[in-house]
Amino acid sequence: MGLRAHGMDGQESVMTKVAFCFPGQGSLEAGMGREIAEAVPEAMEVYRIGSEATGMDLAHLCFEAPFDELVETEVQQPTLVATSLAILAAVRKAGLEPDVVVGHSVGEFAALASVGAMSDGEAIGLVRERGLAMAAAARERPGAMAAILGLEDHLVETLCRKILGVWPANYNCPGQIVVSGENEAVEECCAEAESLGARRAIRLKVSGAFHSPLVEDAAQRLEPVVRAAQFGELKTRLMSTVSSKLETVDRIPGLLVEQVTAPVRFTQAVQGLLSDGVRTFVEIGPGGVLGGLVKRIDRSVTAVSIGTPEELSAAEASLAGS
Repeated sequence: MGLRAHGMDGQESVMTKVAFCFPGQGSLEAGMGREIAEAVPEAMEVYRIGSEATGMDLAHLCFEAPFDELVETEVQQPTLVATSLAILAAVRKAGLEPDVVVGHSVGEFAALASVGAMSDGEAIGLVRERGLAMAAAARERPGAMAAILGLEDHLVETLCRKILGVWPANYNCPGQIVVSGENEAVEECCAEAESLGARRAIRLKVSGAFHSPLVEDAAQRLEPVVRAAQFGELKTRLMSTVSSKLETVDRIPGLLVEQVTAPVRFTQAVQGLLSDGVRTFVEIGPGGVLGGLVKRIDRSVTAVSIGTPEELSAAEASLAGS
């Protein structure tokens, strides 16, 4: 079964097998979601539900707050997931549905809500707890993250084994791995990577060493909250970026806890989706980051990003013609 789009006559047409992709931290933008929410009442309703679930004014934060206010992880995570789910509401109103979903790091919570494992409010509420837990862990054990560009993955992995206190954190696409760990270890890894021929090693603007053992306290704090949640059956298939496998609902709580300290295997997850026959990837959220990564993993696929009404209209037109 492929992407389903309903035409003007109400007839359903099947085009190509498609994955909806939900972005993680680093994709946020000031003003994100405002145009979609103003155009689509169902999208604005997601912000209202999320605000109730978190006690935060998510519409104000997303639409009006400066970037510097959004970037803190305890704010960034719920605002980003709320925006992805608001955009999803508009995408669904347009009649588009996927065959499979995937989320990058915190984007997995949006992916889970999209397939019916939990409500939008439950997902955004859980993400608020995740953000608070990760921020607290980062204060207790400070660290850093850096993107290593232009070096083969296995060479970065070798460096991480050699240098104490640094680990692979995000496999974004071939030749782009983010490392995470203690400040000095990350600095050493960046210098070593450049000496081995990396094109660049860029320190990221993050408040902690996420997806590393340094934030283990966050995983322990999050676990009882996740275990207490009730997850419904998945109405659409879900690809995990923790296991790089299509997952079942019984595995979800454990994966969400493991995800805090485990690397994000986005490259491997996309390769798994390609093997499953997916040829169209639709990014649901701000930033357009994942669409670019997907094209670097396989240039032959169709990758579109939807974050605004204009992008939604363009996506409808391009997908209808595919």
